[in-house]
Amino acid sequence: MDAEGTLRERLVDVGVELVLTEGSGSVGLREIARRAGVSHGAPRRYFPTHRALLSAVARRGFEELGARSVAATSETAPPRAQVAALARVYVAYARERRGMFELMFRHDLLDSDGQSEAPAGPRLREATLPMFERLVALVARCRGEATESSAALTAAALWSNLHGIAELWSWGSLQLALDGDPGKEPADGPDRIVEAALDAHLGPAPS
Repeated sequence: MDAEGTLRERLVDVGVELVLTEGSGSVGLREIARRAGVSHGAPRRYFPTHRALLSAVARRGFEELGARSVAATSETAPPRAQVAALARVYVAYARERRGMFELMFRHDLLDSDGQSEAPAGPRLREATLPMFERLVALVARCRGEATESSAALTAAALWSNLHGIAELWSWGSLQLALDGDPGKEPADGPDRIVEAALDAHLGPAPS
């Protein structure tokens, strides 16, 4: 990687660190420049807007989540087992990388089409859409549907359910509702709720 590419990656690294430690609201071009030890104007060579910078940071999150998803699933496993593995990875990522998870899906803050990124910058949608398309394909197989398009709504509903589980669990709301103690952490974490969501959208797992 040349010096220009190295500096761009260093700026994104600083943005990732800020998101994870202080939240997406702390990520600004001037603060990243300060922490990276470069001039205040340097980040604008790569990220002409704040939205472009946040998008580059969010893309790093999708790459991380995608790598975890690939590592946790086997193409030879039954489709429902693959969906279950993806679901657990999704919720676990939300718990472990809280600030990043909150940023990744804020497309009201991000440049989803990549229009405002530097010409060499990757488009965020190229990291986000394949993950959903994979879920749609697996849901279609689980439900025995001939076309993936007919499974898209089910996949979207399942995704929404999993996202809600991740958020409510992080706030202690589900623990309070189920066990009466928001500070209590069951041994299986949110796994039983994830399994209930899968049952609701895909039917019970084959015995």
